[in-house]
Amino acid sequence: MRLQGKTVLIPGASRPIGRAIARRFADKGAALILPYHDWPESNQEMIEEFAGKNSNFLVMPVDLRHKDQVIALTDAIKEKFGSLDFLVNNIERGGMPVVHGSYDQAHNEGQWDLEITTTLTAKWLLYHYCLPLMRGGNGRAVINLSSVAAITGRSGVMAAFFNDGYSAANRAISSFTETWAREAAPDIRVNELMIGLIQGRHGEGTRGWGLLTEKEHDELRQRTLLERTGLPDEVATAVFFLAVEATFMTGTVMRMDGGIVLGADRVPEIPTGIL
Repeated sequence: MRLQGKTVLIPGASRPIGRAIARRFADKGAALILPYHDWPESNQEMIEEFAGKNSNFLVMPVDLRHKDQVIALTDAIKEKFGSLDFLVNNIERGGMPVVHGSYDQAHNEGQWDLEITTTLTAKWLLYHYCLPLMRGGNGRAVINLSSVAAITGRSGVMAAFFNDGYSAANRAISSFTETWAREAAPDIRVNELMIGLIQGRHGEGTRGWGLLTEKEHDELRQRTLLERTGLPDEVATAVFFLAVEATFMTGTVMRMDGGIVLGADRVPEIPTGIL
């Protein structure tokens, strides 16, 4: 399916998952809107990559936690494109306990607020101020990215990855998804993709993963039914499906975690019985 003439807003495209999603939409011909904030080296790579692929894109520095900056972004979208077809709400920030330690430590001053405002407030601001740009079109959609931290919290083998505030914020995203699906209907669909450990996001290629022992890596794989972490391209495939192809889905939370939430309990052989 080609997406010429369609626009997609993807925050976080300087990082592996957002970059894979942006590539998927760019390959289909969509115009990209790529706000960025931190990760300066990754941001420059992102700009150079997509400037070479598609001249019809908008990139600008935005701290999505602040109302005035989000409004400036939506004003720029309206001026350049007139409307918005897809919002991929891929923005979050969580302190990994294996890296950052307790909230009580001095270097974590403000970490709780960072996790809440980035994971929740920024998503709400983007949705709220993008909604008028999305009204009145056909096939438009919002996709919220969330984490299985919403289910596992800081417990078991996942305790190294998910802090309390980050876990609570991710559980709240599903409330957004259901409320927004009602509010945006019938012309805009709103769905959520809840992801597990992905390479570049809590999996291989992150500081936290590198701090775990091989025994801990093995425990994570054994808990995961598919016995591996996910790939950014696999997330991009699911996001594209929800945004473009899942035309009769709204208000739905789809989990993509390789079976890590289910993996603790395996199915035994049926007993022979006594009769």
